Amino acid sequence: MTMPVAPDSTSRLVDLVARKALRRGSFRLASGRTASFYLDAKQVVLDAEGSMLVGQAILARLAALPRFPDAVGGMSIGADPITSAVVTMAGVAGRPLKGFMIRKEPKDHGTKRYVEGPVEPGHHVVIVEDVTTTGGSSLAAIERAREFGLVVDRVMTVIDRLAGAEAAFAAQGIPLESLVTIRDLGIEPGET
Repeated sequence: MTMPVAPDSTSRLVDLVARKALRRGSFRLASGRTASFYLDAKQVVLDAEGSMLVGQAILARLAALPRFPDAVGGMSIGADPITSAVVTMAGVAGRPLKGFMIRKEPKDHGTKRYVEGPVEPGHHVVIVEDVTTTGGSSLAAIERAREFGLVVDRVMTVIDRLAGAEAAFAAQGIPLESLVTIRDLGIEPGET
């Protein structure tokens, strides 16, 4: 059973991103680049409607894959609310799906792991991210997930800045899917 995604949910998500996440000015990005716009996806994924729309949209895309993943997750903190939204919507839809988090640094006590959550080596997973630029954060998540023994099938991002991430993931043999791109916001790639 899959959650139906309302036909206008994509346009609603684009509208939320435009209203709540897009900021104009001068910003330094996590990639080190400077940009004239900033996309703060947390303003959307930590909003009740935005979280629901993101969870439904990603779940619908997962359900369309040839193999439904065992789990979704990614680098903390950016991926955490997305993971939670997708796992929650999967629960509402009656679909078994686990979530996991990847720490930037391993715990210095207990299990001392990078990967947290009910996943096991051999599980097929999808890495989720809030905003993708060059893909650095997700590439680190992919590396940690693979070290743990997870099989990374793809990356799904809420917003793609269309700045090289797709090619970086393709070099790893991993496709990228985005819910929203900067083109949906009237911004062309290369615009700084």
